[in-house]
Amino acid sequence: MIHFIYNPNSGSKSNASKKQMLQKLEKIENSELHFTEYAGHAHELACQAIQRSATKVIAIGGDGTIHEIASALVGSNTALGIIPIGSGNGLARHLGIHLNFSKALQQATQGNEVQIDVAYWNQDAFFCTAGIGFDAYVAHQFAKGKKRGLLTYIKSSFQSILTYQSLKIQDSNSIQEDIFSMTFANANQFGNNAYISPYSNLQDGNFEVVKVKPLTIWESAQLGISLFLKNINQHKKVKIQSCQRYEFSVPIGTLYHMDGENLRTKEFNHTIKIIPKYLRVIV
Repeated sequence: MIHFIYNPNSGSKSNASKKQMLQKLEKIENSELHFTEYAGHAHELACQAIQRSATKVIAIGGDGTIHEIASALVGSNTALGIIPIGSGNGLARHLGIHLNFSKALQQATQGNEVQIDVAYWNQDAFFCTAGIGFDAYVAHQFAKGKKRGLLTYIKSSFQSILTYQSLKIQDSNSIQEDIFSMTFANANQFGNNAYISPYSNLQDGNFEVVKVKPLTIWESAQLGISLFLKNINQHKKVKIQSCQRYEFSVPIGTLYHMDGENLRTKEFNHTIKIIPKYLRVIV
């Protein structure tokens, strides 16, 4: 049995396009379609699908919807399918999943199953990227906007650079340093083909720590360009290291993000770790 979980608030498709999508889903045999109604509902529906022995749970939505569903499926025998209709679609892009609805539907129902690594921030799973510093600050500003998409994200980035202040972190050896941002990358990009860690691999048992030192305005512009040129690793203020575990400390209340979700730290000490091949995904 296939369970489709659809977030009707994801993306910017017209009502006519959404109607066409639903008509295509109705033609899939041995399947059920469920709609999310509130934050966290996708996770609940995915848990119910596992209890009902679903073979596949196919997420139709953006990064947040995929995060909720994947978090329920980790460690289970139920595979995650993805039909990306969000604004960034970072995990889908990394996995080579089509952004065209019909092609993504075919992939999700007929594709091959692989196992990917799952990263954890303390006790919470993430699948694409997480981080503190400038990218978390931008994500927080982006969430306030009424419109989604790449142009809104770029606008938020330009506005943020004028007010953002570098962050102090402390590593496991109690060494303090100033950073512009620190990203933990399981996948290679934020979304929209903005490659924060070009060589990250979802199946190598590692995540990458992408640490950016404080920047001038000009260096910030260079950094933004390098994201889309896929060569951020060549920027003089960027250091990337592969890890299986990373510990650090930041003040309580610090902004951070996981798979695009905006959060604030509730603890002083933090641990990032990886569990290899812990989620089944259809590609």
